[in-house]
Amino acid sequence: MTGASAGIGAATARELARRGFHVLAGVRRDSDRTPLQARDIEPVILDITDAGHVAALAARVERDPRPLRALVNNAGVPGAGPVEVMPLSEWRRIFEVNLFGHVAVTQALLPALLRGNGRVVNISSLNGKISMAGYGPYAASKFAMEATSDALRNELAPHGVQVVVVEPGGVQTEMSRAGLAALTRLGDGMAPEQHARYGALMRAIPAHVAAFTKAGVTADVAARRIAKAVTDRRPRTRYTIGATAAFLIRASRILPDRMLDRMTTSDLRRHYPTDDRGRTTPRVPIRGA
Repeated sequence: MTGASAGIGAATARELARRGFHVLAGVRRDSDRTPLQARDIEPVILDITDAGHVAALAARVERDPRPLRALVNNAGVPGAGPVEVMPLSEWRRIFEVNLFGHVAVTQALLPALLRGNGRVVNISSLNGKISMAGYGPYAASKFAMEATSDALRNELAPHGVQVVVVEPGGVQTEMSRAGLAALTRLGDGMAPEQHARYGALMRAIPAHVAAFTKAGVTADVAARRIAKAVTDRRPRTRYTIGATAAFLIRASRILPDRMLDRMTTSDLRRHYPTDDRGRTTPRVPIRGA
């Protein structure tokens, strides 16, 4: 599996090992190996955007006489900020990790998965179905992962390889905090007119992320859900993690876009800075459907 250094990835590696799998756990640094060292967990250095690392992983799998039962594509990076403000270089970096790196790993391991009638489990997000102000870059990469998974599922179904998507909502990990320093730098670089448009939004995003994360499930709960996606004999095409993700994804299928906009904007507005009268600044209009 990719992205096993910490959080959901590390918890999933341990859960799968507990269930009897030998887990090749992709980590970014040597220092990440030690916390994962355990029976049936083999940490491997893996940057999914590095072609050499991906080739080395494929070679390691080819040397193993055991069949490859599953590939869990979990690696990811956060990326918050207004569409207008986010530099194209950052858009490309986010997509390199959250989409193209996973495509590269999947392509490299497909021969082994086909031989073993294995399974691809792609970790998407609630934001793979719903986006909102300030979350466009990350959500776009996850929407793309959802579309890629749909195509891959149909392409591989006749050949015995199942493709499953897991859509977490809030999960209590450090990933959400990892993007806050980048968000601060992004805000510091905004032009005055951009500050006027997005300054309050930029201050709201960290509080919104913190509240969403605090209300989420633990990494161990998420890991058990991902392990279910790996091991179910007849898996669903999609699994959600957490009540919020389940509710909002279902709502997105039936609500008009404008109504969904009102729901997400109202939730975000609660975290906008307020003036001395307790009013949000700026006062963001919420238009009807």
